[in-house]
Amino acid sequence: MRKLTSIAVLVSLAGIAQAFGQSMPTAQPNYLQLTIEDVKVGHDDDHSKLEAGWPAAFEKAKSPYFGIGMVAQTGAPQAWFLTPFESNVAIGDSIKRSADDPVLSAELSRLARADAAHITNARSLILTARKDLSRGAFPEIGRQRFFEVTIFRVRPGHEDQFTEAGKAYAAAAGRLAPTTAYRVYEVAGGMPSPAYLVISSVVAYGDFDKNFSDGETTMKGMTKDEQAVLQKFSAEGLINVETQRLRVDPNMCYVPKEVRAQDPAFWTPKKPVVKATPSTQ
Repeated sequence: MRKLTSIAVLVSLAGIAQAFGQSMPTAQPNYLQLTIEDVKVGHDDDHSKLEAGWPAAFEKAKSPYFGIGMVAQTGAPQAWFLTPFESNVAIGDSIKRSADDPVLSAELSRLARADAAHITNARSLILTARKDLSRGAFPEIGRQRFFEVTIFRVRPGHEDQFTEAGKAYAAAAGRLAPTTAYRVYEVAGGMPSPAYLVISSVVAYGDFDKNFSDGETTMKGMTKDEQAVLQKFSAEGLINVETQRLRVDPNMCYVPKEVRAQDPAFWTPKKPVVKATPSTQ
């Protein structure tokens, strides 16, 4: 992983752990730390195996805080790590707690040095929840297998237009495709802003078909006023849009034991036995 995440993910406030029942979040977290690593071509498998060391270190340290690691299915080879926090106080406290643990710090430093053989770059973003723009039921994170993240880059000074467009779309989706669900976050640091991320997830890759259909239904059924709001934002306030799809990699995830027990075939698959090739000599 990376230094900021390796410190920040580790051990959060005890109160935060109790709020989540020492499990995955059940409602949209106030903050996400998103770390993106650019993986060298051909190093995907080796990188994934190395990343397994991070959750092992977290578990050994009895960290009460959990996170999801994913690999890109679109775009350049990348690994994405999402870790939730409820406040900046929690982020700061987690940094202090990990720094005060010499065994954990040493292991994370070792892993970071080894990680450098498989990645070319890494950056960490802090995202703040825009719950006023999010809609739908929060998913059971431990059962999600694929994520879709759309990044909206907005012209400075046009933030209100993005908010208006987001509310117009959510209102239309509520009428026309009521099962639509996504979480919206605003970039607080780590990349040029204003920028916003819309995050959705599915249990099976084929579920994206329904998401696409719901999106089309929503766009086609908008009122003229709603369409006008979106068109105005697109023409005046939008720089560009980028969508990426990602697959959850169990090697790179730190999740509670009860989550792993729900689907052991996914979280703790049995490794196939490789028989030695008989000698021909």
